[in-house]
Amino acid sequence: MSKDNWYQSDSWYEPLRRPEPAAAAPEKKKKKTWPWVLGIVLLSLAIVIGLSVALRDSEPQQVTLPDFRLPHSAERGDSEDSAKEPDTGKNRKPSFREYFDALYPPTETESVRVNIPRGKAAGDFRMELSAAEGEELTLQELYDRCAPSVVGIASYTLGKVGYGWGSGVILSEDGLIITNTHVVAGADSATVTLYDNREYEAVLVGADAISDIAVLKIDATGLPAAVFGDSTALTVGQQVAAIGNPLGEEFRMTLTDGIISAISRDVNYNGRTMTLMQTNAAINEGNSGGPLFNRYGQVIGITNMKMMSTVSNIEGIGFAIPSSTVVSMVNGILEEGKVIGRVSIGITIGPIPDSAMQDYDLPAGLYIASVSAGSDAEAKGLRVGDILMEVNGQPVTETKQVAEIKDQFSVGDELLFKIWRDGEIFEVSVALVDTIDVYG
Repeated sequence: MSKDNWYQSDSWYEPLRRPEPAAAAPEKKKKKTWPWVLGIVLLSLAIVIGLSVALRDSEPQQVTLPDFRLPHSAERGDSEDSAKEPDTGKNRKPSFREYFDALYPPTETESVRVNIPRGKAAGDFRMELSAAEGEELTLQELYDRCAPSVVGIASYTLGKVGYGWGSGVILSEDGLIITNTHVVAGADSATVTLYDNREYEAVLVGADAISDIAVLKIDATGLPAAVFGDSTALTVGQQVAAIGNPLGEEFRMTLTDGIISAISRDVNYNGRTMTLMQTNAAINEGNSGGPLFNRYGQVIGITNMKMMSTVSNIEGIGFAIPSSTVVSMVNGILEEGKVIGRVSIGITIGPIPDSAMQDYDLPAGLYIASVSAGSDAEAKGLRVGDILMEVNGQPVTETKQVAEIKDQFSVGDELLFKIWRDGEIFEVSVALVDTIDVYG
């Protein structure tokens, strides 16, 4: 968020002003009004009839509303089986590629650069998840216990006026901080503000653009580290609370509460799919990188985005990275300064609507929307427009099916794909690559 506030808070809460009642007018002698009323009614009927005739042969205008948008260049993520058909016009049937180019438009997948000076984590510290224990906390108890582990993060870029603003959570007593990568993306320096207003310059331990997780380090000791819970134990409807710094320093340490609205949502972020938890706890710009707590005071997610729209109000649709994902990303960063060993095919795939299968005589499968440069998929000749029908002999129609198969293997292992292309079917073996090698 820029240092200059983009909102006008005074106008939000301006009281409703009502006009003073007018003085009563002196009574006048009543006049007959029925001739005037009858004339007005007849004139109105004539206008309505005239408009009906004029509009009878005209086509109604179509109004196309823009798609919802998420902050930080993240688009709305539909689930694997909920692809929506593009508006392709009335006059002609679009070609196969026109249809799918509209359904799956190209997205940026450039790697994120963080220019904050590098530092190393001290010792062999590793993040761990704990089981929920004891009694649930009231919101007041939760805030008193957990707020001191929440920090504000200001990021500065040379040559730019103002600064970025986000949240973070203390991982260790000696100054490790978890936040989102997009909070510090492009920054040359960062300052961490603690609950008691102490400020520290931060160094970067590591940042991962794919998971949107970054780890910073400040030179401090005796900090109130957060306790991290296991997000895999969550169920829909469980109560949660977010503590963070929405909109800027003026609203630091804001508590909002809600429930877990969904356990697993596939959301498209910078051309990649993230699996996130959905919550109705209020999350706004500046909350990014902050903790989502369960009612035992444990961090079960790192908030990173919300659903937004330029044409309507959207309330109560926010997202957080599950702690089960955060723990593996953070420990990879602590060990290597980056996350390595994640397998990737190097393709972006999406479901095919039933109507498209019928209109274009397509087989069941997944549409290949992009092929990453440097991947074995590119080397083996896979193309945008191919349809992936099977992986290792298993039919696939949902992206999660491919992910479940892929994640059973390691970098260098090969998968056998059955591919449809322009009416022909063939098989090809594709080697899995390290995600960081193709996506940075």
